[in-house]
Amino acid sequence: MRVYLKPPWMQRHVANRLVPLFQRSMISRLTVKGRRSDRERTVPVAVLKHEGERYLVSYRGLSDWALNLRATPEARLTSGGRTETITVEEVPEADRPPLLAEYRDAYGSMPTVTGVLDALPDPADHPVFRIRA
Repeated sequence: MRVYLKPPWMQRHVANRLVPLFQRSMISRLTVKGRRSDRERTVPVAVLKHEGERYLVSYRGLSDWALNLRATPEARLTSGGRTETITVEEVPEADRPPLLAEYRDAYGSMPTVTGVLDALPDPADHPVFRIRA
């Protein structure tokens, strides 16, 4: 069963377009190839830095971008005007709890992060990907 908390309309259509403009140090843009359409999709993401590694956390659950990365673990990540091609590997469920706790510490002040993580407390509900440049 796919567990995903869809963001409200305002976040999807307004905030997600504006936040990369105003939170450049915090928000990156992830471009992934659609698993069915083969078209590129770009979404704002917060890259978690933990113990010298970088991670992408799908904090709302099994999002389309997470499904797309599972299908094709290659993407582009744009941050601070710099774009890099990345590959990712999914983190096993057993290794996710400390990463989710760190994500909450780092990004819990963002408007929806804490509420969503409280609503979906099971680490299995949050795909996490380790970035390999």
